[in-house]
Amino acid sequence: MDAEWLEDFLALVDLGHFSRAAEQRGVTQPAFSRRIRALEDWVGSPLFDRDLQPVALTPAGERFRPVAEETLRRLYQGREAAREAGRMSAATVRFASTQVLSFSFFPNWLRAIEGDEAREAVVSLTAAHMAACEQIMLRGEAHFLLCHDHPQMSHALMSDQFRSVRLGADTLLPVSAPDAAGTGPLFAMPGTSAAPLPLLAYSSESGFGRILAGARAIEKSEASLKPVFASHLASVLIAMARERRGIAWVPMSVVADDLARGTLFRASHARDDIPVEVRLYRSRARQSPAAERLWSLILRTADANDPESSRAV
Repeated sequence: MDAEWLEDFLALVDLGHFSRAAEQRGVTQPAFSRRIRALEDWVGSPLFDRDLQPVALTPAGERFRPVAEETLRRLYQGREAAREAGRMSAATVRFASTQVLSFSFFPNWLRAIEGDEAREAVVSLTAAHMAACEQIMLRGEAHFLLCHDHPQMSHALMSDQFRSVRLGADTLLPVSAPDAAGTGPLFAMPGTSAAPLPLLAYSSESGFGRILAGARAIEKSEASLKPVFASHLASVLIAMARERRGIAWVPMSVVADDLARGTLFRASHARDDIPVEVRLYRSRARQSPAAERLWSLILRTADANDPESSRAV
């Protein structure tokens, strides 16, 4: 069934004459008549009483008329919605971000780089764990991925299909709730094999978990630790650490205030810290004009603010 047949049908309903309706629709009368007949064949019943002049709707035609009107209305609305979505999509720059960076880094960073060029685009952000962010990028559902990175971290964006730029630096450090006196950590590394310390660990979906595994942070610390809880969210591990549930390696950028207030303490020496980068990944394939303009702005801003950004690859 062709949508034009519905328009033909309603034109004939309005004008009552095949010749006038055909003229309005810009086709010959024989072609118009064939299209009305094709619609009637599709419906399975005559829609017009041709013995009357002007032609009139049959009972079947009367029942079909509101359906045709509603169908065309919904089709036109859907077409306009799709066109608007296409226009919005072309002007939207889509980011994926690991969850901790979505609130601890992204808002301030975006505000810092925004100029007239950036504000021309609508920015969309999806926050998820690292494994989900990888899939978002591999499916082409985002232009950019913001994540923590480390030379020993393995992920799917290390291939030649992607490039990245360094935006900043952070540190993963082991923290604990304070002891009863409030002067040091409740759980102080290294612990002992007889009494291992409780570890608040990252689940396999977490980028931080991959970083700690790749850097062999726990092995190098020579600490005796026993996993007691796991989550892909650093924010959850921080909350559990505050509740005296164990030790967690967490980003300094998120717990700096806790350390200053004494609600958390370092659980070990700085030698057990893991330096990490904040990097922005993108596909090497050509992106939308809006995304490419923002990428150029990001590179200029990164070069000006971070000497290490020259390591963009």
